[in-house]
Amino acid sequence: MIYDWIVVGGGIQGTAIAAFLVKNNKVSPGKLRIIDPHKMPLFQWTKNTEKIGMKFLRSPFVHHLDVDPFSLRNFAANHQWKKSEFYGMYKRPSLEIFNEHSQSLFQDLGLGESWHQGFVTGIDRENEDWIISVDEGDRLKSKNVVLALSINDQLYFPEWADSIMNEQNQLFHIFDEAADFSALQPPISVVGGGITAAHTAIKLSALYPGQVTLIKRHPFKVCDFDSDPGWLGPKYQKNYQRIQDYSERREVIKKARNRGSLPSELFHKLRKLENDKKLKITDGEITSVKESENKELILSVDTKEVKAHSIVLATGFRPSRPGGSWLESAIEKFALPCAKCGYPIVSQSLEWCPHLYVTGPLAELEIGPIARNISGARQAAERIVRSV
Repeated sequence: MIYDWIVVGGGIQGTAIAAFLVKNNKVSPGKLRIIDPHKMPLFQWTKNTEKIGMKFLRSPFVHHLDVDPFSLRNFAANHQWKKSEFYGMYKRPSLEIFNEHSQSLFQDLGLGESWHQGFVTGIDRENEDWIISVDEGDRLKSKNVVLALSINDQLYFPEWADSIMNEQNQLFHIFDEAADFSALQPPISVVGGGITAAHTAIKLSALYPGQVTLIKRHPFKVCDFDSDPGWLGPKYQKNYQRIQDYSERREVIKKARNRGSLPSELFHKLRKLENDKKLKITDGEITSVKESENKELILSVDTKEVKAHSIVLATGFRPSRPGGSWLESAIEKFALPCAKCGYPIVSQSLEWCPHLYVTGPLAELEIGPIARNISGARQAAERIVRSV
């Protein structure tokens, strides 16, 4: 069978483009395949947000995976959700209602029929069609392909952590699927200064009050969103689109992202926990870590020492291009254009070459700093749908 569309990746980005294609009558669920290594959509998103104890999204209620911006608000009204499910002046949705809305959208559109579990191992062309190879030996044919890859599997480990990487159950990256968090032993150090570190520290200090230290390199950066709202529309996007030099675009993206920042309510929660002596907060650069005789880890933070039995890294992801070796082979084989940073150079409709589209991180040189967010997923889906 030849499908009309294959979406590689079933996370936020992949689910958004699939929903937009089906809702805009560009494809039926039977002629669409969403290939993802997990058994259900948004698996990684659900697992990671639950793991850090996130209660509310950072983005406002109009950012979700359905086409109509007010779909989430209507869903809440129709299902008698309380107003308390939307937080603050931007009416940020609770994680629970966002997830329910996303899964309900997936079911209503019949996208279960489109789901194909497996790891992509290669992409090739045969006449006019794309061939996607999957680890189980399947080869799926399609007229169009969207690469909706995330950087979730590219965990960032700081250099100082190398020396204790092999210590059994003492160093964890918060998003490592293999990490066994039931093995955490206080005292615990959480490393990082952004929203993930904040959520993690809040969750752990409830479980181990007074035995958690948050170690961060910089003073807190308090920002409502992870980039200025001007990036959501023409205010900043217009000038960005005029930039011809992709290295310059990359610099603009770096500057525009409020990396390592957190919204004000999390900042106030952390300060309250600190005042109540339930959490310690230390500023400084970790230069080294060593093991003491009683198996405790001693972190050198500037001129101070912090002792821990367990270290949880909330240090984010490596920024390198997702996709790994199979995508690298395709780039070489089909001479797909890339900028110096390794990321795709694509058309305004996010086409990398005829009938091969990108969304998410792979689209950021075209979409800009919001590309990885829910708002970026929506804008990418709108562009692709408009162009076909």
